[in-house]
Amino acid sequence: MKLRLPFFCVASILLGHTMAGAQQQPPTPAVPLQQAGAPGQPSKAVTGPTLGTGYQAPTAADIDFMQGMIMHHSQAVEMVGLMQGRTRNPQLLEMGQRISISQGDEIKFMKRWLAFYDHPVADDPMAGMAGMAGMEHMDHMDMSMPMMPGMLTPAQMDALRKAKGPEFDHLFLTGMIQHHTGALSMVKDLFQTPGAGHDPQLFDFTADVEVTQQGEIDTMKNMLAKEKQ
Repeated sequence: MKLRLPFFCVASILLGHTMAGAQQQPPTPAVPLQQAGAPGQPSKAVTGPTLGTGYQAPTAADIDFMQGMIMHHSQAVEMVGLMQGRTRNPQLLEMGQRISISQGDEIKFMKRWLAFYDHPVADDPMAGMAGMAGMEHMDHMDMSMPMMPGMLTPAQMDALRKAKGPEFDHLFLTGMIQHHTGALSMVKDLFQTPGAGHDPQLFDFTADVEVTQQGEIDTMKNMLAKEKQ
């Protein structure tokens, strides 16, 4: 004997499953999210996190990481901008161009990622500092305000602005190694935070950061070693 459920019961069950599935769907953007490729490589369109695997919204740590990394990347782009008129080292200029292109594209991606999840960059109380030319105002700020790991202090940035030739090259290389190392520590801290780092696009982005910046650290260390020869 087969048990037959009344139609309204079956309809309720199906509706319940449909609504539960809808609640797990990620936000659908009007414009696809674009993930920056490596220097010289095209960006990848991202329509949203992979479905059917238990979607999990980004955590507060994920949001803080992206907002902080925008500020971090902005200083690296600023450092490269100081090269003009201060160095003629072709290898360093090439390195700077790669950093400026890759981190500039990544800043755009991070801003779009935050907007995709309805967390504008303005949520970050320090975001107003990002991208400000020279960041000279930091010299007069309360330096008890925490900085992102590896970021150059106002004194280091001032020394870099005043240097030229081989002195600039040395300060840039040591400063950018410090800066990149800080970015890698930010990635490490993120994945040591319970529940963080599960967003697919954030995960891919951090993997690119690790590979790219570690490779650039190795290259810059080799350049420093050649200075001593």
